[in-house]
Parts: sequence; structure tokens; C-alpha cells
Amino acid sequence: MNKENIKNWQFNRQINLSVLVQLTFLASLIVGSWVNLQRQLDLLQKDVSILLQCQKNFEQKLESLSAKTIAHEYRLRAVENSQR
Repeated sequence: MNKENIKNWQFNRQINLSVLVQLTFLASLIVGSWVNLQRQLDLLQKDVSILLQCQKNFEQKLESLSAKTIAHEYRLRAVENSQR
């Protein structure tokens, strides 16, 4: 082997090592982003579950309030009718 072939081989080896390092870094970024996305989705799922539970509680309170309103309207009509 002459010196030019040895330099060429070393240059190619360095490029291959550089590409390998870049690919490893890219893979770690992809994995890190995936893990972060999964964590955010878990938090979002928890928030949506809490929101749905609060909505159910609000609907129950609203139904109760509606029933009380209807009962008061009947009482008010009864009082108005008895005063006539």
C-alpha cells in the first residue's frame, strides 16, 4: 500500500465514524422526543379524565338546580293561584 491509499482509508474511516456518531445522536434525539411525547400524552389523558369528571359533576348539579327551579315555579304558581 502506498501512502495515498492509507490516507484515503483513514479519511473514509473518519467520515464513517462521524456518520455513526451523527446517526447515534439522531437516534437518541428521536427516542428522547418520543419519550417526551408519551409523557405529555399521559398528562393530557389525565387532564381530560379530570375534565370529564368535573363535567359530570357539573351536569348533576345543573340537573338538581333545574329540578329545584321547576319545584319553585310550581310553588309560586300555587301561591299566585291561591291569592286570586
